[in-house]
Amino acid sequence: MSKTVKLKKGLDIRLVGEAEKVATEFALPKSISIKPADFHGMTPKMAVKEGQEVKAGEVLFYNKYQDSVKVVSPVSGTVTGIIRGEKRRILEVQVQADGKQDFLTHNPIDPSTASSEEVKNFMLASGLWMFIKERPIDVVANPDHEPKAIFVSSFDSSPLAPDYDYILHGEQENFQAGLNALTKLTAGKVYLTLNADSPADSVFTDAKGVEINKISGKHPGGNVGTQIHHLSPMNKGEFVWTVNPQDVALIGKTMRSGKFDSTKLVCLTGSEATHRKYFKTLIGAQIGALVDGNIASDNVRVISGNVLTGDKIAQDGHLGYYHNQITIIPEGNEYKFFLKDGWLGLGFDKFSNSRLFPTWIIPNKKFRLDTNTNGEERAFVVTGELDKVFPFDILPMQLVKAAITQDIDGMENLGIYEVIPEDFALCEYVCTTKINIQSHIREALDLIQSECM
Repeated sequence: MSKTVKLKKGLDIRLVGEAEKVATEFALPKSISIKPADFHGMTPKMAVKEGQEVKAGEVLFYNKYQDSVKVVSPVSGTVTGIIRGEKRRILEVQVQADGKQDFLTHNPIDPSTASSEEVKNFMLASGLWMFIKERPIDVVANPDHEPKAIFVSSFDSSPLAPDYDYILHGEQENFQAGLNALTKLTAGKVYLTLNADSPADSVFTDAKGVEINKISGKHPGGNVGTQIHHLSPMNKGEFVWTVNPQDVALIGKTMRSGKFDSTKLVCLTGSEATHRKYFKTLIGAQIGALVDGNIASDNVRVISGNVLTGDKIAQDGHLGYYHNQITIIPEGNEYKFFLKDGWLGLGFDKFSNSRLFPTWIIPNKKFRLDTNTNGEERAFVVTGELDKVFPFDILPMQLVKAAITQDIDGMENLGIYEVIPEDFALCEYVCTTKINIQSHIREALDLIQSECM
């Protein structure tokens, strides 16, 4: 039965730099880079060698401990680099595009009539399986596990997030085919969550075979973890799979055509981006062509993803595997005069979750914020700040403390199986201690996986 969840906690960080709903024509990137670090916990084993020619959809590497889980190339061309780090750990695989997009083809299937085994085998063979993430732990889904449910969030509430209503407009057939495939992977429900605070595109409202729910409130309402907690909470021993809505459409498109076409719309956002719009590109694409001439100043930070959970990259770096957004904001490495911009300033250009600055009386004002943390790491004390933005029935401060001290019993009792690092991104932002909470949660989940699963 459909539900509408109303969140009372959360925070919308109002940044300058939202992308216009204008899309550029597709231009094949010069190169792509696939980083095994994007697939946390995966140990890659190479299937290609440097200098080898590959087709789009051809396997680059696979999981050493589960060889059915494969990562394929989004582009046809030549493998120009297998970058390794300490102990020969693979850091990234680079492919130079040949400009032709020659695809490795599979026999198309209709997920609405195919069996569960046929759908799973197709997704594993074609590389589509990498789009399915698993909770707890937040890793690529284990095909041997039985998920109790699969969640798809139709919107993203993070700062300057892409608009999936715009991105997927007109993609009804591909999106529905992707949903049909997901329904074959679980004996439970497939949940599709809409934003109750704004009308959704028909690609979502007309979806069939899924349970459609709505959620209203501030960020992190668009985070799938928030939706799971309120619609189908997890217990120890249970698994829930999640898929990004644009990836759902990609799954459907690949099944219908037999070709791994990873073309996607990515939005360029941020106060330091001069031409903020949507770009049609490929997974792992080099972003140089997208940001060249689109940066307002020299001292900036380019982020693959959003400002809360994204990764810092170079201006000629590559898009993260799961990212649909590039954000450019000022680098916060300049000294601030304490009477004007520092702690004694009036704060008319500062955003705060409290009423510390007078900008609270201007609720629609947007801000040009930089990366400065305005202080160093300090003692982690109970303040109640985290509870104000954490819409889970979980004690965030106590859970973070248990994670820092690696208290396994405490973490289990406090709900570690329900969360992943992105669920604590807002907590990290508002916390005055400047502690990297997401990193501690990631380490805690790794400990739980090694000791309890």
